[in-house]
Amino acid sequence: MAESKPNCDRNNSHDHFCNVNERPVEDISLEFFYKPHTITLLSGAFIAVLVSISLRNDDNFEDNIWRGILCVCFFFLIISTLAFPNGPFIRPHPAIWRIVFGVSVIYLLSLLFVLFQRYSTIKNIMYWFYPDLSQFKIDQEKEYGVNCSDITVERVWGHVDVFAFGHLFGWAMKALLVRQYCICWTISIMWEITEVVFSHLLPNFEECWWDAMILDVLVCNGLGIYLGMAACRYFENETYEWESIKSIPSATGKIRRAILQFTPASWTHVRWLDPNCTYMRFFALGQLVLFWLVTELNTFFIKHIFEIPPGHPLTVGRIVLIGLIVAPTLRQYYSYVTDPRCERVGTQCWVFGAITVTEAIICIKFGLELFARAKIMNILTWLFTMFVMTFACLAFCIYYETNLRSEIVAVTSKDSPSASPVKKAIVKSNR
Repeated sequence: MAESKPNCDRNNSHDHFCNVNERPVEDISLEFFYKPHTITLLSGAFIAVLVSISLRNDDNFEDNIWRGILCVCFFFLIISTLAFPNGPFIRPHPAIWRIVFGVSVIYLLSLLFVLFQRYSTIKNIMYWFYPDLSQFKIDQEKEYGVNCSDITVERVWGHVDVFAFGHLFGWAMKALLVRQYCICWTISIMWEITEVVFSHLLPNFEECWWDAMILDVLVCNGLGIYLGMAACRYFENETYEWESIKSIPSATGKIRRAILQFTPASWTHVRWLDPNCTYMRFFALGQLVLFWLVTELNTFFIKHIFEIPPGHPLTVGRIVLIGLIVAPTLRQYYSYVTDPRCERVGTQCWVFGAITVTEAIICIKFGLELFARAKIMNILTWLFTMFVMTFACLAFCIYYETNLRSEIVAVTSKDSPSASPVKKAIVKSNR
């Protein structure tokens, strides 16, 4: 695939945005994978694939439509590897993240198409792709908020299902992306409040208090956040000095270097908050929490309104896709929020915002009967609580980091043997 080199002047803000939106590869070890191969793609993909598919046309109407859709998506992703920006990541290869961006554009366009259809049309399209959905009704979902007073080991263990491990793994990945305890815990607690607020619309949100507060917040979410932040500390302490695979003499070393291609090229210490941040930083982080919660809500509303099982490929595929899109999105948003040289958000961040808003509009349009039962006071209370709690947590984090920094500075200035071993360890870890 081609590695496009953005034409940027490193002395202005446009160059900084260019590096955030289309980060170039500085050190190329295998030039073949970073040189343009448009002729190869034209002859190999266009001629071979297109001709072979078109010659297989038959009288089966559904098969022809299915192959046509796959062909359109395939060639759109080919174009995305050649024309779309790299994004903020270069590992394992910029072309991978161009494809992710291309898939996100396809998903956004699909949502816009769905937005102008009727509910019955959408259901028929879903049944055409997945006939098994016609046998599922949303009231068949597992109920978590029954017999809450019956607290036994067997009952608690019964709630430790695949979704509990999904919570743990999901929050570990979220911590790897956000890399800030305070923001992660704010989103975690606010999500449990969100479930309580919207439980009158989504019965699946009804949980026992011990399930929500202990199993979800403390065990699954808490352990996932801890593991994710532990991985962040590990990557921060690593030394990133990459050697060209061509200069490695042994075959074992070459294989090891090839595997390490799937690890980060570098690891940036993220600092969402600092003592000098403005009120706009507070607003931006509050907006981050809001979009995060709306994205999670969209998952459950789409599943409920269109009656899709939790483990269905449509639900799982959307979650995986959103997870891939969020990685470059969050990095671009972080640069926009914290770096004054970055005057606009990245392209992937813009597309993700459009996806979130479009999903929300789809939920409202096709769930009018559901939202007609919404308690407006609950929604307003939820919004007020979210902003107050978010700003309170962020203010506490700034206060904590400010005091910790002043303590470190004081210990560093003294740098005497009388300083406690704990303080010395803090100073050493921050050098």
